[in-house]
Amino acid sequence: MSSSVSPSAPPASYWLLIVAAAMVLMVTVGVRLSLGLYVSPINTATGIGIAGISFAMAVSQFVWGASQPIFGAIADRYGPAGSLFGGAVLMALGLALTPFAHSELALTLTVGLMVAAGAGAGSFSILLGAVSQRLPADKRAFASGFINAGGSFGQFVFAPLSQFLIGAYGWVSALLGLAAITLLTIPLSWPLRHKAEHPAGGAAVSIGLAAQLRIALRDRSYWCLHAGFFTCGFHIAFLVTHLPGAVDLCGLPASVSALSLALIGLANIAGSLGAGWLGQRYRMKFLLVWMYGSRAVLVGLYLVAPKTDLTFYAFAIGLGLTWLATVPPTAGLVGKLFGLRYLGTLFGLTLLSHQTGAFFGAWLGGLALLAFGNYDWMWVADIVLAALAALVNLPIREAPLDRPDAACAVR
Repeated sequence: MSSSVSPSAPPASYWLLIVAAAMVLMVTVGVRLSLGLYVSPINTATGIGIAGISFAMAVSQFVWGASQPIFGAIADRYGPAGSLFGGAVLMALGLALTPFAHSELALTLTVGLMVAAGAGAGSFSILLGAVSQRLPADKRAFASGFINAGGSFGQFVFAPLSQFLIGAYGWVSALLGLAAITLLTIPLSWPLRHKAEHPAGGAAVSIGLAAQLRIALRDRSYWCLHAGFFTCGFHIAFLVTHLPGAVDLCGLPASVSALSLALIGLANIAGSLGAGWLGQRYRMKFLLVWMYGSRAVLVGLYLVAPKTDLTFYAFAIGLGLTWLATVPPTAGLVGKLFGLRYLGTLFGLTLLSHQTGAFFGAWLGGLALLAFGNYDWMWVADIVLAALAALVNLPIREAPLDRPDAACAVR
């Protein structure tokens, strides 16, 4: 049975799919991006050390990306149900076992492998692919932005929720609570469980996955998207893992880091919705150029600003406008270049590059703190990489838009 939504279907049918995907992403992204708040409690309780915990978090970043093309290919072939339901169980189990991980290896297996792979099975490539294949072309850019905003809202909700649970009940109970919440993604993802026979509004695609991969891997524009996304991952993973440490170095309370992470998520709701709207009206590669370039400027301003709670809040809001807003234009460009049949796989591979950068952002942040006692060199590296990411998106092959909805059409 297929759950493809006909282009003539009522808007309520679209909204059921879009809202379901956004709510699943709210949980998987919100929980995953709040784990940086557990670094200090885990270190205090286990004595694993900041380097060991940073390595486990870095592995988590990489596995989250590496799992998505795998689960995306499974979803493209058999439908999203297995990925979404199995991922929820795996993520919940990893969270529940983390309090019993008292070595670097054990923490790497729970947080680095189980939680990350489970979150990857219910993340961007699977959800965006499942929804985009069921919607007509003029709905896809907005749908991507709305779903992406669900992940941002999750960060806004789960960062302060985790901080509250840690303070009120301890970090062990907090993780067990997150494990229980994660299982809610199973009923939430129920409307997305069926396989789409072919992208809505288009003809069935006969090309095989292997052939499509060969085409994509020979395309310069596809590699430019990978390079830009690598930098995006470095930036986000460094901040989500080490922003609490940067706040602590400035002598500010932990509540500042929790509120900063929440503000990033709140601001990115507007950024994600804006990216979806703008993607229907402007060339997506230029949106990416602006987003990456603005990050370089904002980090530079942060370095020279006095380190007060207001500085962190302003910094968080500024970064939040582009935090995960790079996802809709990146996914949209992949769809424009290669169609929607294997979007879960092809976009999943760009997320692998994203999370390769994330691995280095999380891991090197811990090493920099040990070596220098601060994160100064990491901020400088972040500025350089963001500037390079802006430049590398300029040569991407994307035709000018002839009409407002042309950005959603499959090329």
